[in-house]
Amino acid sequence: MPIATPEVYNEMLDRAKAGKFAYPAINVTSTQTLHAALRGFAEAESDGIVQISTGGAEFLGGQYSKDMVTGAVALAEFAHIVAEKYPVNIALHTDHCPKDKLDGYVRPLLALSQKRVDAGLSPLFQSHMWDGSAETLADNLSIAQELLEQARAAKIILEVEITPTGGEEDGVSHEINDSLYTTVDDAIRTAEALGLGEKGRYLLAASFGNVHGVYKPGNVVLRPELLKELNEGVAAKFGKGSPFDFVFHGGSGSTEEEIRTALENGVVKMNIDTDTQYAFTRPVADHMFRNYDGVLKVDGEVGNKKTYDPRTWGKLAEASMAARVVEACGNLRSTGTKIK
Repeated sequence: MPIATPEVYNEMLDRAKAGKFAYPAINVTSTQTLHAALRGFAEAESDGIVQISTGGAEFLGGQYSKDMVTGAVALAEFAHIVAEKYPVNIALHTDHCPKDKLDGYVRPLLALSQKRVDAGLSPLFQSHMWDGSAETLADNLSIAQELLEQARAAKIILEVEITPTGGEEDGVSHEINDSLYTTVDDAIRTAEALGLGEKGRYLLAASFGNVHGVYKPGNVVLRPELLKELNEGVAAKFGKGSPFDFVFHGGSGSTEEEIRTALENGVVKMNIDTDTQYAFTRPVADHMFRNYDGVLKVDGEVGNKKTYDPRTWGKLAEASMAARVVEACGNLRSTGTKIK
């Protein structure tokens, strides 16, 4: 199947919300990690989301120029071609983009997609994220209003992060403290500024103790039941039941119960990066240690080309990461839910 059209992406999100499951959103930084994500979704018979952060886009742009737009566009164009060989629907998304990178990342990509839509084509990406969590909520929502209008015109869904997620993600960092919990007032102000669909569809990354990076279960106090409070608080004021499509950030180390509670309370997308990075790297490290004298020209020898050929260890990395994506689909209940 091809990359999801705007209509298919909306259907994916509607199905997830109604079925109380979520799509893994897998960060990729290369064509190889892209294939690993696509393979995992296909093996799980789950539609899914592939996303590129600002750091990932910079890496994809090459270390000579480090151009984020070039990197994101190149991988997206590649994805539009290779995704047709996988029997699932895939949405392309750009991850965390703070204020100082909007002009060098999201805004140019929105303009590019607008040109495509004006020419009768689908947008290059299906959604973009604006991470205004480092700004005041007033400034955050003001910029979100502008971006939502542009996204709607280009048939794109906007993702907004209205309050901080702890830890560090591509240079945006927040302390782990009580500010990591979105309030009902925050949610009401968001609905007042962005509407509840009539101004354009958006995904909401609300904070319920989330922390980016690596941590063990119990080290972070997650309160996914808070999402129910946010929905109910906004529903009571605006008369629309279950108004938000929530995104789960910083989920590494989450327990099955925490994930299940988040799904029951409206999460339709869960970002996964740390775990898939490790899954990709682990078999490569194993291969290098096991074949030390083959991958290196030790003591003047020639080594073994078959062991240092990137295809040899690259296949192991792809298979391992794909398996972790399959696991994620199971955890988020998206296994077997692909649109036929």
